[in-house]
Amino acid sequence: MSSLRFIAKHPTISMVEPCTTLRELKQIHTQLFINGLLNNPHLAGQFIASIALNNPSNLYYSNQVLDHSQKPTLFTFNSMIRAHSKSSTPHRSFHFYSRILHSTDNLAPDNYTFTFLVRTFAQLLAPQIGSSVYCALVKYGFEHDPHVQSGLIFMYAEFGDLVACHRVFSSICEPDLVCQTAMVSACAKMGDVGFARKLFDKMSQKDPIAWNAMISGYAQCGQSREALTLFNLMQREGVKVNEVSMVSVLSACAHLGALDQGRCAHIYMERNKLPMTLTLGTALIDMYSKCGNMNKAMEAFWRMKEKNVYTWSSAIGGLAMNGAGEKCLELFSLMKQDGVRPNEVTFVSVLRGCSVVGLIEEGRKHFASMSEVYGIEPQLEHYGLMVDLYGRAGRLDEALNFINGMPVRPHVGAWGALPNACKIYKNMEMGELASRKIVEIEAKNHGAYVLLSNIYADTKDWDRVSNVRQTMNVKGVRKQPGCSVIEVGGEVHEFFVEDKSHPRYAEIQVMLGEIAKRLKLLGYVANTNPVLFDIEEEDKEDALCMHSEKIAIAFGLISLGPDVPIRIVKNLRVCWDYHDATKMISKAFNREIIVRDRNRFHHFRDGECSCKGYW
Repeated sequence: MSSLRFIAKHPTISMVEPCTTLRELKQIHTQLFINGLLNNPHLAGQFIASIALNNPSNLYYSNQVLDHSQKPTLFTFNSMIRAHSKSSTPHRSFHFYSRILHSTDNLAPDNYTFTFLVRTFAQLLAPQIGSSVYCALVKYGFEHDPHVQSGLIFMYAEFGDLVACHRVFSSICEPDLVCQTAMVSACAKMGDVGFARKLFDKMSQKDPIAWNAMISGYAQCGQSREALTLFNLMQREGVKVNEVSMVSVLSACAHLGALDQGRCAHIYMERNKLPMTLTLGTALIDMYSKCGNMNKAMEAFWRMKEKNVYTWSSAIGGLAMNGAGEKCLELFSLMKQDGVRPNEVTFVSVLRGCSVVGLIEEGRKHFASMSEVYGIEPQLEHYGLMVDLYGRAGRLDEALNFINGMPVRPHVGAWGALPNACKIYKNMEMGELASRKIVEIEAKNHGAYVLLSNIYADTKDWDRVSNVRQTMNVKGVRKQPGCSVIEVGGEVHEFFVEDKSHPRYAEIQVMLGEIAKRLKLLGYVANTNPVLFDIEEEDKEDALCMHSEKIAIAFGLISLGPDVPIRIVKNLRVCWDYHDATKMISKAFNREIIVRDRNRFHHFRDGECSCKGYW
């Protein structure tokens, strides 16, 4: 029983806490030294471990104490390996592993040694050295230890080696909770959410780490609905949600434009008093921005006590996305006044803000300042936004000259900013050039073919329309189907082109008829040119009525109260006909309709759109 005497910490050592200052540590150290307690290797080890593991900034001091210790224990060395594996100097762990191997007291590494070492290799992202530690742990007979096995799974996951994770996991006869959780986390992180979910569902016990890993995995893979479903189940099970999960949940809400569920997540955070960290606060701003509620986004922004460049960039980007270009630039000025240095992400938002409201000179000035003032080399996305800026304003020759003057080979984003502008300003020749350049870079870029086809359709050049669509068929290019998402009562509904699968489709169909009738009374005439030319005009109008976004609007009209805005997220760029029709629907039904397409938000009200026909 004598070996158990030192399991509990000595009262003086228990005074070491994460908030303990260096000065206080030295006072505790002095007290232990005067009382002769550090002559006991076990107590000395406890003191060193308490310093190292409670506060990484005190690691240097724990090293100093260790250097003056007599006969350090294995526990002491393991604690130092563990502390360094989580620090900014993980390579220092090898020093203590070496001291174990060369100890004069015949110390030998144990399962904890290797558990912490494999996490060190994961931190260093060193697969070559990782194989050597595997050989060492086999040599010492710890390859079947559950802690070591879970550590190996974690290490291989950090290396991105899913095959190795499966190999380790399959070698475990009866994986415990720790190993199962490690495997769920590994698979979810690397995109194998199918296997992760099967394993997750089989687990008799699930700790918060497993829940959080599954939610994060779904969110990262774009399976946002599954992430939110699991989050709701997690709450019903009474499992505590941590910051990592909340960031994933907010990300999923942002992806779907699910404002109601985003609000619920925000309320959950407040009720459970989750600390508003920089990461969580920035995710909250991003969620409200991408759900089209900039008032709540800016409210969250101003309430944050601490803001970094990503927080500012998220708010600036939200304003740009929602068409508030001038406010976006005002906030950028405040950011600089606050002494926060912008980065590449910031300038993406700033240039987009200039583009959505046509501030060409402002855009040029900010683009030049990237390299001249901040030493930031413009990336492909920045070049694409500059082309977009010129194109939206109708300065097509300048846009083309800018592309030709790029120091790198023009990419799809640069050329892709031109065709829609060429369609607006009726420059068929340049639009054709841009579309063909896109196809040269990406042979199966469906958007380029569709835009080229629409350019020809506008001029009623049906032979060329036919040629484009024949080329698409020959090359196996398929137009991405339109998908529109709407949230009603906290439930997300998806609609596709000519989608008749919804349980309330009969009601939707009636409302579509009512929409068509009211639009006709207002003098609306559908632009049927882009629709397949080999069907009758009346059928073309029917085809336009069955677009996913119109089905979603019809569902919103029958499902939401008259004062509730209809919020829709669309996977493609808004087309001209839909844009014109939605303006008139907002007037005919006296409704606010908010649409987020692939590029930006459109706020429709009283027959007008916030973009003012400029997108």
